[in-house]
Amino acid sequence: MNWKKFLSVALLVVSVSFVGCSKKQTVSPDEGGESAYSGDSGVDSGMTDSDSGNAMGMQTIRFPYDSFEIVGENKQLLRDNANILKENPTVNIQIEGHCDERGGIQYNLALGEKRANAVMNQLAGLGISKSRITTISMGKEKPVAFGSDEGSWAQNRRANFVITSR
Repeated sequence: MNWKKFLSVALLVVSVSFVGCSKKQTVSPDEGGESAYSGDSGVDSGMTDSDSGNAMGMQTIRFPYDSFEIVGENKQLLRDNANILKENPTVNIQIEGHCDERGGIQYNLALGEKRANAVMNQLAGLGISKSRITTISMGKEKPVAFGSDEGSWAQNRRANFVITSR
């Protein structure tokens, strides 16, 4: 009798796991020829991001190790992003602050927040209203490169631009 209960519970768990799976997120072309994000994010399907190269030409900003300072060519990339936003005054964005895999969860969440806020503040200084920008820290939870080497870590230390509305 005990094995029947076990089998029933196991069957129930397997059934629930198939039903509970989320819909796969896809990228498909929209009417303007750019790729559009579609998935279960709760945001309109027109959302795009700079990590995938589909954010109206905006580029992801990279950071040095253990820093939220915008340096080197990233300063020009940020000015270029600001110009794109100025040319498209109805576009709103979310800036996602990301870290590499090193460091603890709380440390990386705090650093990701500092990176996102640094980019937002620079955009504001370049004339973009903060009311058009939201920020979020992803910490180390959403890498774009999965290696454990400096090249991969450098790609993951970033601020990604997500278009939330047009």
